[in-house]
This record gives sequence, C-alpha cells and structure tokens, in this order.
Amino acid sequence: MQDHEAIISVFDHGFLYGDGVFETMRSYGPRLFMRDRHLLRLFQSADAINLRIPIPLAQWATILQEAMERNEVGTDQQDAYVRITVSRGAGDIGLDPALCSSPTVVVMTKRLVPPAPQLYDQGVTVIVASTRRNLPSALPPRIKTTNFLNNILAKQEAIAGNAFDSLLLNWEGHLTEGTISNLFFIRNSRLSTPALDCGLLDGITRQTVIQLAEELHLPIKEGHFTVDQLYQADECFLTNTSIEIMPVVVVDNKRVGNGAPGPLTRKLRARFIQSRARLSEPPTSS
Repeated sequence: MQDHEAIISVFDHGFLYGDGVFETMRSYGPRLFMRDRHLLRLFQSADAINLRIPIPLAQWATILQEAMERNEVGTDQQDAYVRITVSRGAGDIGLDPALCSSPTVVVMTKRLVPPAPQLYDQGVTVIVASTRRNLPSALPPRIKTTNFLNNILAKQEAIAGNAFDSLLLNWEGHLTEGTISNLFFIRNSRLSTPALDCGLLDGITRQTVIQLAEELHLPIKEGHFTVDQLYQADECFLTNTSIEIMPVVVVDNKRVGNGAPGPLTRKLRARFIQSRARLSEPPTSS
C-alpha cells in the first residue's frame, strides 16, 4: 500500500490523545538490527499501558520482511527504515480505553537515509535543553509512547540553537538522554552513561554499546551525572538505531576534549561496524 492509500480514522485515540506505542528499527541489507529485542520492547510498552497487540509476537518477523519486500527496501542495495505503530484504535471521544474495540496497527518501511559521513568524521554539536525530562512517576520512560511532546519541545530548542540534538536533564538536574538518542561520555578512559533510574529509555543501541565496551574491557559506569561532569569529558557520543554511534565535539558551545572525535569513540564505532552482522537477525525462510 502506498502512503496516499493509507486511511486512519479521525477518531483514532492515537491521533486524539497520543494513546499508543511505537518502535523503530533499521536493516543492514535484508537483516534487521536487533529485531527481536525491538519487538520485545514494543510488546513490553504495550503491556505497560494495557494495550493488546492483536498480532502474536511469533508472526512479526515475517510481517516485517514482507513489508520491506513490498517497498523494495531491506536489500543488498538499500537498507531499510522500519516503524511499527500500535494505537488504542478508533472509538468515541473520551479517555476510557474501553471506547476502542480494536487497536490500529501500522507498519511503515522506507529507504534509510543515514547521517552524512562527515558528521562521523567531524562530530556534532549538542545543547542542554531547558525542557526537563518527564517525571518517571508521571510517564515511565520504559514506555515508548506515541506521545512525544516532551522530546519535541527539546528538539525545537536544538533546532533554534543550530544543534544536532538536545540533552534533557531530569527533575534533579541529572543528565538523562537526547530527544531520540542515549548519551555516553568518556573521562580518563572510563565510559559513563546515565543510569536508567535517571528517567530515560533503555535504548537497544545503548545496550549494545555497553556490551561492546565490556567485550573491549573498557571500564563503564552507569550513574547520576551533572552537566559540569559532561563539560569535563574527554569524549562524548550519542547512540540510537539509525545513527549508531555519533561523536559529539561541542556541548553548549564548550569544546569536548580537543574538539574532534576521540580514540575510544572511534574504537567503539569500529567495533560496532564489525559487529553489525552478528547483531542483526537474518530474514525468515519462505
């Protein structure tokens, strides 16, 4: 189905209230990166808001492969961007989930457009947003919800500041994550990243980088960190499924280290590239 053929009701509670969950992933050729972990997180997000996904977990690998094949992406010539969205579905006006008889499920696949190569060579700039991360007690960060206004407000700050992304602080002034990325920094050869209880999404690529750091015997700490500690970092980078490992060379107009992607960042990125195949699930058999 082409995008202009897709129809969703104006009474869909995903549209009306942001009542839904989503997951994005990418392929390397026909192989989807960490597909099974992404699917597991989708179901965990849905469970957290009492949303029943009407398609069993076991069928999703075949569905995603078919979606890529229909759109002629996820091939040896063209990597794929894949997004799954599950909303509460169409129902009468009102917040009661029982108003919606059946969830809406949408799978979108398109050509992946990776960041420009020079960004990895030169690094990017980020700012610390004035927008604070939602309180976990109000909206748990483990839920990848379609209600993304908190991130959008911070992204607007990044755009206004001509920055690649914004970093959000939590209610205590500790670092959490970017608008669509997790944060890592290096000081004295030790890798640090905000702990999950700071109020951030447990990113799939974040998990992968921690695994790769352990394989490389790099000391790593998950903890509560301040902006001042980030300012003192020797290296810094962001992670998500699409950008992989993106070096950060400026934070709030302050140079990180010597202002160029650092040696440990480059080492982790090289390890990530080497590990793509083993971290990506192969296509399902016909």
